[in-house]
Amino acid sequence: MKGSREMTATTQAPAEAGTETLTFAKALNTALADAMEADSRVIMFGEDVGPLGGVFRITDGLTARFGEDRCFDTPLAESGIMGMAVGMAMNGMRPVVEMQFDAFAYPAFEQVVSHVAKLANRTRGAVRMPIVIRIPYAGGIGGVEHHCDSSESYYAHTPGLTVVAPATVRDAYRMLREAISLDDPVVFLEPKKLYWSKDKVDLAEERRRAADPDAHRTYGTASVARTGTDATLIAYGPSVSTALNAAEAAAAEGRSLEVIDLRTIVPYDDETVAASVRKTGRAVVISEAPGFASVASEIVARIQERCFHSLAAPVRRVTGFDIPYPAPKLEHHFLPGVDRILDTVDELQWEDQ
Repeated sequence: MKGSREMTATTQAPAEAGTETLTFAKALNTALADAMEADSRVIMFGEDVGPLGGVFRITDGLTARFGEDRCFDTPLAESGIMGMAVGMAMNGMRPVVEMQFDAFAYPAFEQVVSHVAKLANRTRGAVRMPIVIRIPYAGGIGGVEHHCDSSESYYAHTPGLTVVAPATVRDAYRMLREAISLDDPVVFLEPKKLYWSKDKVDLAEERRRAADPDAHRTYGTASVARTGTDATLIAYGPSVSTALNAAEAAAAEGRSLEVIDLRTIVPYDDETVAASVRKTGRAVVISEAPGFASVASEIVARIQERCFHSLAAPVRRVTGFDIPYPAPKLEHHFLPGVDRILDTVDELQWEDQ
């Protein structure tokens, strides 16, 4: 295929009665405020999250509304932030912490792996860790090294952690409320490039749902973001919008691509992914993280184990390259794009059609 097939898909929902237009960032901010209003045990803290409202203003207004005891700044010490969260969780609080950027979280990694993920198992459930670790992550904003890592594989490989990456404005609100309600730790990955995306959300319905203990939960349940018949694109977080753009471009060329938004990396929804791949017979997994020993690698393995006899071609991946995150001028080469996805789809053995 010659030339670029890059285009922008129009996915914003039409206006409906009772809905509000929110940015992804505002949906997160609203979810935090609603959770703090509903439960006095919920506390938000991290670097610059107090009066400033955080680098991306996700916590804007929370200190003014709830006071410095409920939303406050910490020193630049991620290990200390996580250690304090562990102590608070042990004593009945429900801490939400912000790691200011993805790669800034690494100093806290030992706390997360050695204690946050293991304490419930270590104590036979007597000590739970209702901690939400918010991590602005991934690329697409022209950031430099230490500001654009995709670190999901580290957390997904750690038993005891729930790992999520919402891709829509509604899921940003819904999944953060769910994360805060859980009694076990959640690594909540927020795609930075989506912070300024907008969509309509029925906040009244979402608040009612968050307060209903019997409501269906999103964790462990993937979403079919677009239906198709010829091949399945599996993505999560920042790659979902790219996959949808690729499917839109493919439709103009006469090819029907289904798009699966995983929403939660751990727990992983085998059933939805396998059902789609058995229907289409072909699959491409898309992720910004480097491909070697990655979440994408695990998804490929699971598909080929569960769907082998339905596959018309080997499962392929479109990922970041196995290099440190590049300089801003080069990130468009590094990140999976529409052209790379569709070139990979073209290679999925279409001789029988």
